[in-house]
Amino acid sequence: MNSLRPTHPKEVQEAVRSHPRLLPRGGGSKPALSSPKEGQVALELTGLSGVLEYNPGEYVVVARAGTALAELEALLRAHGQYLPFDPPFVGQGATLGGTVAAGLSGPMRNRYGGVRDFILGVEFVDGLGNLVRGGGKVVKNAAGFDLPKLMVGSLGRLGVLTELAFKVFPYPKATATLKVAFPNLGEALEALYRLAASPIELYALDLVPPNSLVLRLGGLPEALPARLERLEGFLGRRGERLQEEAEKAYWEGVRDLRDFGEGYLVKVALTPRHIPALEARLGAAPRRYMSAGHLLYLAWSGPVEALDEALRAEGLPGLILRGVVANPRIGLNSEGTFGLKVTAALDPEGRFERYAAPN
Repeated sequence: MNSLRPTHPKEVQEAVRSHPRLLPRGGGSKPALSSPKEGQVALELTGLSGVLEYNPGEYVVVARAGTALAELEALLRAHGQYLPFDPPFVGQGATLGGTVAAGLSGPMRNRYGGVRDFILGVEFVDGLGNLVRGGGKVVKNAAGFDLPKLMVGSLGRLGVLTELAFKVFPYPKATATLKVAFPNLGEALEALYRLAASPIELYALDLVPPNSLVLRLGGLPEALPARLERLEGFLGRRGERLQEEAEKAYWEGVRDLRDFGEGYLVKVALTPRHIPALEARLGAAPRRYMSAGHLLYLAWSGPVEALDEALRAEGLPGLILRGVVANPRIGLNSEGTFGLKVTAALDPEGRFERYAAPN
């Protein structure tokens, strides 16, 4: 595989200007998005790493795009802080830039929001080799066109990310989890709707098929037992409780999607109303609905075409993260004319991968 490993943004600029086809690549944790095709040069960005600015009192961190999430999280943890969008694949070597480009969030995004809610600023190299900056390093800024959010989920089509700024939050003093089984999917969904509309603050609200909810609370350790009791009272049923190290280990496995077995690993953005129809279509595929039913991760062992058809039937877009595919985008085409114009403006010569949008 022909590859380059820049260690400075200027080297990224030179690489873009010197090669007609490039594929930015981080830690390789999402191989469907980071495996170069014939004629492409892999731009290995793990050499472009390191935290550039971090003042815990300001709750803002600035880092190079190739910085491993594990390194960044260790730094934040030492100051009692974390990335609230709870990025997945930390244990598999995921990088900050790769997470933004893929638009990935984990189960604890339920409390405060996804990756686009926390990104403040970006620096990237466009298809002409220009170094472009957007946003800033403060929560409230008026820097014109919102380039930082535009880069979330861009899949490396708009430019090569080189630097990112994020706001961070204090990590809860303690966490506890309640796993509750219901007689059927309908009752589980009814409880999910009630919880999502309630003032109960849940760090995670997941539906695990066929009929279980997994709920995560965070706060002061002495308050959690009483809050678990109230949560069970709200649901009208008892559940299995997880606390301390067992609870933390459980969620680390969930966040890194360790129990999804073989096959294609797919992310789907949806709303809870899509869940009953999807459940009728997905069979025995391992899956988990996160963020109160707005995010689905599933492992698919059948033909990609069958899953593509199922998502189209429900009007949903899907992104394949693991598996050998020509195009990782399946299901509904959610890009539109505006997205095509932005791509053409930032990469007029087509140096970066332009995945054909699903019809």
